[in-house]
Amino acid sequence: MRRGTNLGRLGDFNQAVIFDSIRRAKDGISRVELAESTGLSPQTISNVVRRLIDDSLIREDRTIVSGPGKPRTVLELEADRLFSIGIDLDPGVITAVMMNLRGDVVAIRRVETPDVAVPEDTISLMADAVEELITEAGQPRERIVGVGVAAPGPLDARAGVISGPPLLDGWRNVEIVKPLGTRLGLRVILEKDTIAAALAELWSGDHEGEGRNFVCVYFGAGVGVGTVLGGEVLRGVSNNAGEIGHYSVGRDSIDCACGRTGCLAAAIGFDNVARKAEAAGIPLGVPATPTVAERAAGMNRLVDLARDGNAAALELMGECSRNVADMVAQLVNALDVDTVIMGGPVWAKVNDFCLDQVNEIVNERFTAKAIHGITVLNSALGENNAAIGGACAVLDTTLSPKASALLLR
Repeated sequence: MRRGTNLGRLGDFNQAVIFDSIRRAKDGISRVELAESTGLSPQTISNVVRRLIDDSLIREDRTIVSGPGKPRTVLELEADRLFSIGIDLDPGVITAVMMNLRGDVVAIRRVETPDVAVPEDTISLMADAVEELITEAGQPRERIVGVGVAAPGPLDARAGVISGPPLLDGWRNVEIVKPLGTRLGLRVILEKDTIAAALAELWSGDHEGEGRNFVCVYFGAGVGVGTVLGGEVLRGVSNNAGEIGHYSVGRDSIDCACGRTGCLAAAIGFDNVARKAEAAGIPLGVPATPTVAERAAGMNRLVDLARDGNAAALELMGECSRNVADMVAQLVNALDVDTVIMGGPVWAKVNDFCLDQVNEIVNERFTAKAIHGITVLNSALGENNAAIGGACAVLDTTLSPKASALLLR
């Protein structure tokens, strides 16, 4: 639980701390419990709670009696007071979700994308999906805080520009925030998909924020990780932290687009997987120079074959998961986290026959196993975790307590 301060000039930070505490209390929380958990004075608690009630963000719900003394009034979140929208930009499908303050998804739209190589057309599809989502949810537009786009990196989040993801043809230096915001008339922010996925686990996961230490492995257009230490998402200098695609797998000398050999991205990338599938007698039915959509379709075919029990397909998927597990094990040793969360649209299709292998490798290679183990689990958010993370990013920038608020200006 994040602690506040009793200095009056830091009221905004304290309000964020108190609101976050109420939001996370699924069964409600009293003013006395808030004072105990945040370290704030009863007067500060009272003043902030009054403001939150006046803004209709929380309500006084019921009274409880626990022993002698005055009955306590339970404060509850007005979960449907505000909403945010998240969009996951993935080569195979665009997913848009609407989320309330509690982190519950209240509406979802998916748009199959035969080709995302034309950014202008894709942005139009995203805008249409958001409009349909708003109509379906039936919520007043003024209650929507904003839209968060989760996209593969590298990207310039401040400028709202996707810089050139290696697996998204045609998306080099594409401005997305401004045109999408103009089209929708809503605030739009850009977040890296791996960081968004980690945010989703913090906001929507069944746990408290502070004290959480985990890596969230995201399988979408590529593979990357979001890292959380002490309940804080690590973003890096340019909001592009989490690139593990160019770690060396130490086995195959496969040429990578970066100019080196043996990179994870090349080892588990479609070109290498398709070549090995062809050699194993399971052609994936894609041309020699496939489009983004054709690569996605080919990988889906391989996954379907593995799910149907095809031995060669299962071996290929197992090889990919072993390579990923080796990389994750290195991160776990470097960061000393206690949890690994696996998620993303691709992982949701393979988790039932890959999770046990990743768990075994990560725990076998963890050097501090005599002190604690590593819990490896599937994201409860499934294939929607990046889209949910986009929505969480909007709420996080608006409502979460930030240490930067304590800096003198």
